[in-house]
Amino acid sequence: MELGLFFSMLGFLWVAAITPGPNNMLLTTSGANFGFFRSIWLMVGIMLGMQSILLLVAFGVGGLITVYPALHLFLKIAGSLYLLWLAWKIATSAYEKLETGAPPPKPIRLYQGWLLQFLNPKAWLMGLGAVASFSLAGAAYNHSIAGISLGMFLVNLVSGIIWLGFGTVIGRLLRSKRAWYTFNIAMGILTAACVLLIWH
Repeated sequence: MELGLFFSMLGFLWVAAITPGPNNMLLTTSGANFGFFRSIWLMVGIMLGMQSILLLVAFGVGGLITVYPALHLFLKIAGSLYLLWLAWKIATSAYEKLETGAPPPKPIRLYQGWLLQFLNPKAWLMGLGAVASFSLAGAAYNHSIAGISLGMFLVNLVSGIIWLGFGTVIGRLLRSKRAWYTFNIAMGILTAACVLLIWH
Protein backbone atom coordinates (compact mmCIF):
# COMPACT_ATOMS: atom_id res chain seq x y z
CA MET A 1 0.00 0.00 0.00
CA GLU A 2 1.42 3.37 -1.03
CA LEU A 3 2.11 5.88 1.72
CA GLY A 4 -0.39 8.41 0.34
CA LEU A 5 -3.17 5.83 0.28
CA PHE A 6 -2.21 4.65 3.77
CA PHE A 7 -2.47 8.19 5.18
CA SER A 8 -5.77 8.72 3.37
CA MET A 9 -7.04 5.50 4.94
CA LEU A 10 -5.82 6.66 8.35
CA GLY A 11 -7.77 9.89 7.85
CA PHE A 12 -10.96 7.98 7.08
CA LEU A 13 -10.48 5.55 9.97
CA TRP A 14 -9.59 8.38 12.34
CA VAL A 15 -12.77 10.30 11.57
CA ALA A 16 -14.82 7.11 11.94
CA ALA A 17 -13.11 6.22 15.23
CA ILE A 18 -13.04 9.63 16.94
CA THR A 19 -16.57 10.86 16.16
CA PRO A 20 -19.29 10.24 18.74
CA GLY A 21 -20.90 6.82 18.50
CA PRO A 22 -21.87 3.86 20.70
CA ASN A 23 -18.27 2.86 21.48
CA ASN A 24 -17.10 6.35 22.34
CA MET A 25 -20.14 7.12 24.45
CA LEU A 26 -19.54 3.87 26.34
CA LEU A 27 -15.84 4.67 26.82
CA THR A 28 -16.70 8.20 27.94
CA THR A 29 -19.21 6.94 30.48
CA SER A 30 -16.90 4.21 31.74
CA GLY A 31 -13.90 6.54 31.98
CA ALA A 32 -15.94 9.15 33.83
CA ASN A 33 -17.38 6.68 36.31
CA PHE A 34 -14.71 4.00 36.80
CA GLY A 35 -11.48 5.72 35.81
CA PHE A 36 -8.97 5.04 33.05
CA PHE A 37 -7.38 1.80 34.25
CA ARG A 38 -10.60 0.03 35.22
CA SER A 39 -11.96 0.79 31.74
CA ILE A 40 -8.99 -0.48 29.72
CA TRP A 41 -10.50 -3.96 29.30
CA LEU A 42 -13.56 -2.40 27.69
CA MET A 43 -11.32 -0.56 25.21
CA VAL A 44 -9.38 -3.76 24.43
CA GLY A 45 -12.64 -5.65 23.85
CA ILE A 46 -13.88 -2.94 21.48
CA MET A 47 -10.59 -3.04 19.54
CA LEU A 48 -10.71 -6.84 19.22
CA GLY A 49 -14.32 -6.64 18.06
CA MET A 50 -13.42 -4.06 15.40
CA GLN A 51 -10.60 -6.28 14.13
CA SER A 52 -12.99 -9.25 13.99
CA ILE A 53 -15.51 -7.26 11.94
CA LEU A 54 -12.77 -6.05 9.58
CA LEU A 55 -11.49 -9.58 8.94
CA LEU A 56 -14.99 -10.94 8.38
CA VAL A 57 -15.70 -8.18 5.87
CA ALA A 58 -12.27 -8.38 4.21
CA PHE A 59 -12.20 -12.09 3.56
CA GLY A 60 -15.86 -12.37 2.69
CA VAL A 61 -15.51 -9.58 0.14
CA GLY A 62 -11.97 -10.69 -0.74
CA GLY A 63 -13.18 -14.04 -2.06
CA LEU A 64 -15.61 -12.30 -4.40
CA ILE A 65 -12.94 -9.87 -5.62
CA THR A 66 -10.66 -12.78 -6.53
CA VAL A 67 -13.41 -14.38 -8.62
CA TYR A 68 -14.72 -11.09 -10.07
CA PRO A 69 -11.87 -8.50 -10.34
CA ALA A 70 -14.27 -5.87 -11.79
CA LEU A 71 -16.05 -5.91 -8.43
CA HIS A 72 -13.09 -4.05 -6.92
CA LEU A 73 -13.75 -0.97 -9.09
CA PHE A 74 -17.42 -1.11 -8.15
CA LEU A 75 -16.51 -1.31 -4.45
CA LYS A 76 -14.12 1.62 -4.83
CA ILE A 77 -16.88 3.74 -6.39
CA ALA A 78 -19.36 2.57 -3.74
CA GLY A 79 -16.79 3.31 -1.03
CA SER A 80 -16.24 6.83 -2.35
CA LEU A 81 -19.99 7.48 -2.44
CA TYR A 82 -20.28 6.10 1.08
CA LEU A 83 -17.51 8.40 2.30
CA LEU A 84 -19.25 11.43 0.78
CA TRP A 85 -22.56 10.38 2.33
CA LEU A 86 -20.86 9.82 5.68
CA ALA A 87 -19.17 13.23 5.43
CA TRP A 88 -22.56 14.86 4.86
CA LYS A 89 -24.19 12.96 7.73
CA ILE A 90 -21.37 13.87 10.12
CA ALA A 91 -21.31 17.55 9.13
CA THR A 92 -25.10 17.93 9.43
CA SER A 93 -25.74 15.68 12.41
CA ALA A 94 -28.22 17.01 14.94
CA TYR A 95 -27.02 18.13 18.33
CA GLU A 96 -27.10 15.39 20.94
CA LYS A 97 -26.51 16.00 24.60
CA LEU A 98 -23.73 13.72 25.82
CA GLU A 99 -24.80 12.15 29.07
CA THR A 100 -22.13 10.65 31.31
CA GLY A 101 -23.98 10.91 34.58
CA ALA A 102 -25.79 7.54 34.56
CA PRO A 103 -23.10 4.99 35.39
CA PRO A 104 -23.48 1.29 34.70
CA PRO A 105 -23.35 -0.76 37.93
CA LYS A 106 -19.80 -2.09 37.20
CA PRO A 107 -17.15 -1.78 34.48
CA ILE A 108 -17.99 -3.55 31.23
CA ARG A 109 -15.79 -6.58 30.59
CA LEU A 110 -13.57 -7.36 27.61
CA TYR A 111 -15.89 -9.95 26.04
CA GLN A 112 -18.86 -7.58 26.35
CA GLY A 113 -16.98 -4.83 24.50
CA TRP A 114 -16.01 -7.37 21.82
CA LEU A 115 -19.55 -8.73 21.35
CA LEU A 116 -21.00 -5.22 21.24
CA GLN A 117 -19.26 -4.62 17.89
CA PHE A 118 -21.36 -7.26 16.13
CA LEU A 119 -24.45 -5.22 17.04
CA ASN A 120 -22.85 -1.85 16.25
CA PRO A 121 -23.82 -0.55 12.77
CA LYS A 122 -20.98 1.99 12.88
CA ALA A 123 -18.44 -0.84 13.30
CA TRP A 124 -19.79 -2.69 10.24
CA LEU A 125 -19.88 0.51 8.18
CA MET A 126 -16.32 1.35 9.21
CA GLY A 127 -15.09 -2.10 8.14
CA LEU A 128 -17.05 -2.07 4.89
CA GLY A 129 -15.98 1.48 4.05
CA ALA A 130 -12.31 0.75 4.70
CA VAL A 131 -12.24 -2.47 2.65
CA ALA A 132 -14.30 -1.06 -0.21
CA SER A 133 -12.29 2.15 -0.48
CA PHE A 134 -8.72 1.25 0.44
CA SER A 135 -8.09 -2.41 -0.36
CA LEU A 136 -6.00 -3.20 -3.43
CA ALA A 137 -6.94 -5.75 -6.08
CA GLY A 138 -5.01 -8.89 -7.01
CA ALA A 139 -1.91 -10.09 -5.19
CA ALA A 140 -1.72 -6.89 -3.13
CA TYR A 141 -5.13 -7.54 -1.51
CA ASN A 142 -3.86 -9.38 1.59
CA HIS A 143 -1.11 -6.80 2.16
CA SER A 144 -3.63 -3.96 1.87
CA ILE A 145 -5.91 -5.68 4.41
CA ALA A 146 -2.94 -5.99 6.77
CA GLY A 147 -2.35 -2.23 6.31
CA ILE A 148 -6.02 -1.48 7.01
CA SER A 149 -5.90 -3.71 10.09
CA LEU A 150 -2.82 -1.89 11.38
CA GLY A 151 -4.43 1.48 10.66
CA MET A 152 -7.62 0.46 12.45
CA PHE A 153 -5.63 -0.77 15.45
CA LEU A 154 -3.72 2.52 15.68
CA VAL A 155 -6.73 4.84 15.37
CA ASN A 156 -8.87 2.77 17.74
CA LEU A 157 -6.06 2.74 20.31
CA VAL A 158 -5.50 6.50 20.14
CA SER A 159 -9.17 7.47 19.99
CA GLY A 160 -9.99 4.99 22.77
CA ILE A 161 -7.33 6.51 25.02
CA ILE A 162 -8.62 10.00 24.24
CA TRP A 163 -12.26 9.16 24.99
CA LEU A 164 -11.28 7.27 28.14
CA GLY A 165 -8.65 9.64 29.48
CA PHE A 166 -10.50 12.83 28.72
CA GLY A 167 -14.06 11.49 28.57
CA THR A 168 -15.43 13.87 31.15
CA VAL A 169 -13.67 16.88 29.62
CA ILE A 170 -14.76 16.00 26.06
CA GLY A 171 -18.29 15.38 27.28
CA ARG A 172 -18.39 18.83 28.85
CA LEU A 173 -16.91 20.51 25.77
CA LEU A 174 -19.42 18.93 23.40
CA ARG A 175 -22.38 19.86 25.58
CA SER A 176 -22.28 23.23 23.80
CA LYS A 177 -24.24 23.24 20.53
CA ARG A 178 -21.65 25.48 18.91
CA ALA A 179 -18.78 23.13 19.84
CA TRP A 180 -20.81 20.14 18.64
CA TYR A 181 -21.49 21.69 15.22
CA THR A 182 -17.93 22.97 14.78
CA PHE A 183 -16.51 19.54 15.64
CA ASN A 184 -18.83 17.68 13.28
CA ILE A 185 -18.40 20.08 10.34
CA ALA A 186 -14.61 19.74 10.65
CA MET A 187 -14.90 15.93 10.78
CA GLY A 188 -17.25 15.97 7.76
CA ILE A 189 -14.77 17.99 5.68
CA LEU A 190 -11.93 15.63 6.63
CA THR A 191 -14.03 12.62 5.62
CA ALA A 192 -14.89 14.12 2.22
CA ALA A 193 -11.22 14.97 1.63
CA CYS A 194 -10.33 11.27 1.95
CA VAL A 195 -12.19 10.58 -1.33
CA LEU A 196 -9.73 12.70 -3.33
CA LEU A 197 -6.80 10.58 -2.22
CA ILE A 198 -8.52 7.28 -3.10
CA TRP A 199 -8.43 8.21 -6.81
CA HIS A 200 -4.97 9.85 -7.01
